[in-house]
Amino acid sequence: MAGDRAGGMFGWYREADRKTRRVFWTCSAGWALDSADAMLYQYLIPLLTIGLGITLVEAGTIASANFFAAAIGGWLGGWLCDRFGRARILQITIVWFSFFTFACGFAQNYEQMLVLRVLQGVGFGAEWAVGAVLLGEIIKPQHRGKALGTVHSGAAIGSGMAALIAGPLAASMDPDIGWRVAFMLGILPAGLIFFIRKGTDDSELFKAARAKAKAEGTQTSMLAIFQPRILRITVLASLLAVGAQGAGYAVASYLTTFLGQERGLGMSVAGYLVLVNSAGGFFGFLTNAWVSDKIGRRNAFRVFGAGFVVTSSLYLFGPWGSNIAILAVLGFIYGFHQFGLYASFGPYFTELFPTELRGTGQAFAYNFGRACSAIFVMVVPMVALHFPLSSAMAMVAICGIACAMIATLMLPETAGRALQSLDEFDPGERKLAE
Repeated sequence: MAGDRAGGMFGWYREADRKTRRVFWTCSAGWALDSADAMLYQYLIPLLTIGLGITLVEAGTIASANFFAAAIGGWLGGWLCDRFGRARILQITIVWFSFFTFACGFAQNYEQMLVLRVLQGVGFGAEWAVGAVLLGEIIKPQHRGKALGTVHSGAAIGSGMAALIAGPLAASMDPDIGWRVAFMLGILPAGLIFFIRKGTDDSELFKAARAKAKAEGTQTSMLAIFQPRILRITVLASLLAVGAQGAGYAVASYLTTFLGQERGLGMSVAGYLVLVNSAGGFFGFLTNAWVSDKIGRRNAFRVFGAGFVVTSSLYLFGPWGSNIAILAVLGFIYGFHQFGLYASFGPYFTELFPTELRGTGQAFAYNFGRACSAIFVMVVPMVALHFPLSSAMAMVAICGIACAMIATLMLPETAGRALQSLDEFDPGERKLAE
């Protein structure tokens, strides 16, 4: 660890070989573009209601269907990468979600857009988990948090990209053309498959586990993560994902509405303030990536979770009125904690599950949280029928953070852990790499 201290936050990258660097950049770009597509649809809803003639309820139904499809696709993709290899399935998921994002630009009605977004969600849900497993297995244990946390920072970049594409670019065109062009740009991530080598990019750890399974004639099942030895980890990891993602979406999904209704700001100004939040999130990801290797995964979730509650409360309830300068500063700090909260998912879930079930377990837990976050989003307006929107956002978000904190109290600490196989697996044991 002395070398790590001397090398600073990015010392691990200078130590990495060419393969690790290439996989790192491919996964980073893939996650940024994946996140851009996820947010792109949300930002394009005003144009879609005009261009496709759909209602806000129909637009919300499409968004919810996409989330649930992502959960199923993520689980399926994780299982497939345990069976057939991380790199090969990562290639397929990137091509899949890129093609169906592109195809969304040709939708003519509600039914077509619904089907295309469901199909897109299948690949979209698998991409992050498969990429995180691929990189997590080849990076050194003492640097796993920094590497995967940095990859996750692409979510903030993707959010900013989506805002620019859906805003200045799409808005500069005819209302029926701009949103189509925005979706068609979704074909760009497909080019990343040329940087993934399905025959050599899988880790030696995975290749050994696969060879052992082949020799013994055993195969993993999608339900294997629910066997008694693994069930506790699966349930608690899913609870952590539900709480952290649900809390974030409960606030982020209604920020522009809050800024308009309770702060009296126009949509364009609100949009720029959301971009400031994303900028703060980028630095939150990077900070958590470094911190989680130092203080542990559970403590990183706790620190950023507490920071999220405090800073989002200041943002929502402080007597700032429509003071843009103060809201921008507070939004940057709030975004730092909200996005930074997610940075430990990759390394933590990689370490929690055994090699033979790592893709299946990691993808299921993360995407189960992503799907259930739709429930948090739907509950906010229901609570807002009886309380101000800001109060509803805060109450639902605090419930999410409480779920995440309970999970950290019951899950083991894994920072620095040597990745385990099923034969070695002990859900409560902490094995450090030499």
